[in-house]
Amino acid sequence: MATSPFAHRISDGLLTGQSSDHLVSHQQHFIHQGIEPDFLAMQQAAKTAGFELCLASGFRSFERQQMIWDNKFNGLRPILDHNSQPLDPALLSDKEKIIAILRWSALPGASRHHWGTDIDIYARNCLPSGVQLQLEPWEYQAGGHQAEFAQWLAENMRKYGFYLPYRDDLGGVSAEPWHLSYHAISQSLLEHFTPELLHRTISHSQVAGKSQILANLDNLYSRFIINICEV
Repeated sequence: MATSPFAHRISDGLLTGQSSDHLVSHQQHFIHQGIEPDFLAMQQAAKTAGFELCLASGFRSFERQQMIWDNKFNGLRPILDHNSQPLDPALLSDKEKIIAILRWSALPGASRHHWGTDIDIYARNCLPSGVQLQLEPWEYQAGGHQAEFAQWLAENMRKYGFYLPYRDDLGGVSAEPWHLSYHAISQSLLEHFTPELLHRTISHSQVAGKSQILANLDNLYSRFIINICEV
């Protein structure tokens, strides 16, 4: 099993978003302390290249992820299809809702954002005035306001230890060109994140759709958690 400089600090709480001991503050967000030096170096390189690299999201706690999840499952936030278009939840079974939500939002306890190694980023100076960042693929594709920045990332992120775990749509999580992961630490954490841990975490929670999640957990784990792009 791969190890990281922080392997001795790995705990169930860190893996499931119920601990914050591994974090440091940055730009009103929190990130894993182990990624900070390389993240700052990448941020400076982006600045030199003309991009104001900013965090849209860093660490996300279990409670925060559950709020996002529950709101989508209960119809308080839209559930999107693979083209980012809203679905009608009344037409979906609980299992279908779970699959649809997982295309864009992780299960509470299973988000890579719990680790602080994974971040959503954008170039603030590329965002048009008066436009709110949506974190949708078109923004980072040809013609989108983040396209030039995305190209810079593709050419430079590996120098600083980052990669795109959702670079391509592999049939699990939809492509997320804004979601960077720090491989040296996140890979070790993923290896510690077992189906058994996820089962315990969901079992002890009040997550919406809990019974269907647990009934389909092995498939969900294979399709949406370990099904990621290579470095």
